[in-house]
Amino acid sequence: MDLILWRHAEAEELGDGLEDPARGLTPKGERHARRVADWLNRFLPATTKVLVSPALRTQQTAEALGRRFKVVEALGPEGTVEGLLAAARWPDAREPVLVVGHQPTLGLTAAYLMTGPRLSHAQDGGLTPWTIKKGGVWWLRHRPRQDRGEVVLVAVRTPEQI
Repeated sequence: MDLILWRHAEAEELGDGLEDPARGLTPKGERHARRVADWLNRFLPATTKVLVSPALRTQQTAEALGRRFKVVEALGPEGTVEGLLAAARWPDAREPVLVVGHQPTLGLTAAYLMTGPRLSHAQDGGLTPWTIKKGGVWWLRHRPRQDRGEVVLVAVRTPEQI
């Protein structure tokens, strides 16, 4: 199974009358989202399931793909590693899953998957979130191996690298 973690692109700052879920992308964020979406669309299979946080900035980031996506409450700014993995059906989904979400959840998920399940509760202080830059993508792949699976880092990209 492939799990692609895509952090939303640069968003507006919080201001008077603007609540966090309503923050949209800046013009720079829109450009970065399009750039990363173009790169993703070159490699993502047509069967990829796209899951998105309910925040406006994640939906705008995902819209750059030009694909259908599903808004999932568990992927919101206060989401957890466990909620993200359950929504993605990790590691059992038959199709690749692209999650458009937020820090620190994306960084905690990457750290948890790459360091192994021996760290059973990623949200309780067991891990420090790895940094995923705004607009950045981490592509992870689960490969079955005899009595256990392994996680392979397929790609890491930022908008500036594409």
